[in-house]
Amino acid sequence: MSAVILQVGQCGNQVGLEWCEMLSKTSEQCGHGSPYITKEGTLAVVCVDSDPKVLRRAQRLVRNKTLLESNIVQGKGGRGNNWAYGYHGHWVEEGDQLLQQAMEAVRQEAERRDYYGGTIMLHSVSGGTGSGLGSRLCEEIRAEFPVSHILTVSVVPHQSGESPLQHYNTLLSLAALHRSSDGILLFHNDQALSYSGVLQKKVSGTSGLSSGLLQGTLSFMNKHIVSCIAGLLLPVHSLTTASNRSLGVEPWELIRSVCPMPAAKLLSITQAGSREKLKWDSLASSTLQSVPQVSLAGRPYTSRAVLAVARGDLDNSFIMSSAVNKLKRGHRCVAWNPFPVDHWTECGILCLFSDPCNEVGLSPNAHLLTVCSNHSSVTSLLDHVVQRTKEMICVRAYLHWYERYGVEDQDFQQAVETLLKVVEEYDAH
Repeated sequence: MSAVILQVGQCGNQVGLEWCEMLSKTSEQCGHGSPYITKEGTLAVVCVDSDPKVLRRAQRLVRNKTLLESNIVQGKGGRGNNWAYGYHGHWVEEGDQLLQQAMEAVRQEAERRDYYGGTIMLHSVSGGTGSGLGSRLCEEIRAEFPVSHILTVSVVPHQSGESPLQHYNTLLSLAALHRSSDGILLFHNDQALSYSGVLQKKVSGTSGLSSGLLQGTLSFMNKHIVSCIAGLLLPVHSLTTASNRSLGVEPWELIRSVCPMPAAKLLSITQAGSREKLKWDSLASSTLQSVPQVSLAGRPYTSRAVLAVARGDLDNSFIMSSAVNKLKRGHRCVAWNPFPVDHWTECGILCLFSDPCNEVGLSPNAHLLTVCSNHSSVTSLLDHVVQRTKEMICVRAYLHWYERYGVEDQDFQQAVETLLKVVEEYDAH
């Protein structure tokens, strides 16, 4: 057990609690331990939110004795979808108190580990608590544990219309994460909806989704993200000891594999699975269908590194297939990396993948391929965020909401420069 899971904000806790429940069910049904569950049977998870309503679901895990009550850290009110409010908090004691309580919970959880390798933070970059407080917590963890790793699971908002402040929040959050984290797993809400085939049906005469459809859509998106996280981070045979024991190093080996240079650490994930015994190269082709190939300007995208995790590889057929070469070609791996595609294998599917479009379950013939890529198509997101932010700053839209909590023009300028340097780094290779 080497990781502490930190769930921040509404989105981070919704996704994180799906992850917690999946881990608990996996441990029960598979009859063995998990590197994310302690010897005492508790989850190494810290749940943080400024709104206590969000954490009610976590209390069930406390009652089931799978989560320590001291690991639930809650405030008295939200952060108004404002990164500055989440980052700095109130000018009075509550903001600092929430930060200090969260850090103390992380510190105590890290001290319970036989070996503390780092923190995995789940959050959204578009709101107030997840983006602002999440950024602040990353900085504090980096200062407190300078040699540990930080891997974030960061959910990116829909391009059109979750909040009028989402571009400001995304800009400030991604810039802060790039300075303090080692790897950023990006999940795009638009891509999740497109992958699922769930159509956002408008209610006649309103601008929003019906409550039932909205709830079902959000539930699917959470399950899909959890399925991808599990595909990447659950134990694999490739990283177990000679005694077939997992040390829980998958998150940190993921960073080593796909982030060869610290200036580029934004990661994309695709996944394909089948209940039947499907050829690995067919699954590789399926994962490539959603990988952007060319920018709007006609420039081919490239990938610095790729990690493929093949689960259900009972006959060691993955390495013998053409899947690795297909992924190398499909991601247009850079020439300067001599070994651009790493791969891990696992003979069984050790989790309950509950993605409705990828329900592979525990079938003995099931195959699941999860691919993580350090792909330059992320520059399209960064360019969009920077452009929209500049347009809003030009007319000084909503800036007074950020100035109220200590974020000035130079902070926005610094964040813009940070993301533009990331774009230049990807475009240079």
